[in-house]
Amino acid sequence: MDFSTWLPFFLATVAISLSPGPGAIAAMGAGLNHGFRQGQRIAFGLALGVVTQLLVVGVGLGALLATSERAFALVKWAGAAYLVWLGIQAWRSPARPIASADAQAAEGHARSLLLRGWTVNALNPKGTVFLLAVMPQFLDTTRPLTLQYLAIGATFAVVEFCVMTGYVGLASKVLGLLRSPRQIRWMNRSFGSLFITAGVVLATFKRAA
Repeated sequence: MDFSTWLPFFLATVAISLSPGPGAIAAMGAGLNHGFRQGQRIAFGLALGVVTQLLVVGVGLGALLATSERAFALVKWAGAAYLVWLGIQAWRSPARPIASADAQAAEGHARSLLLRGWTVNALNPKGTVFLLAVMPQFLDTTRPLTLQYLAIGATFAVVEFCVMTGYVGLASKVLGLLRSPRQIRWMNRSFGSLFITAGVVLATFKRAA
């Protein structure tokens, strides 16, 4: 992929990653609930979710989602249900300050956040539809596609990871200000509401005709 082609794609991925959405909500929620060091694990998961989306598009499953109403609806409702479930879990979270956890508990949080990040991005058919619409514009069909897909995948994953790490870091700065159970309860319910809203928005999303 030539630099003149790669640069516009890079700028597009930065704009996409910075835009508010389920990934940004998940990253900020992880930063507020777990601090930067633990919360950053969700950025890895979100980046892996982006790579999964690219693989789906690359092997042709993306075209199936774009043309099959049933397949698209299945993925869409699964993603929406997961976001709503995350919102309900946040609403029900106990209003207690974060305590230092032992190594085993920290490892469990890391795995959970990694999986959460992957699921949020992998089960978002809006991302698949976007990639199907945008990615072909940056592909040169006269050249081998494998290296181009690798460049696109690496660019998107690195950008997503860096942007989501930034969201985690910004949110973690607020963590030290949350002292009372009332503040923590307000935070949990605010992010729970954002997740539920994101799930409802995804449920109303429709494929372009």
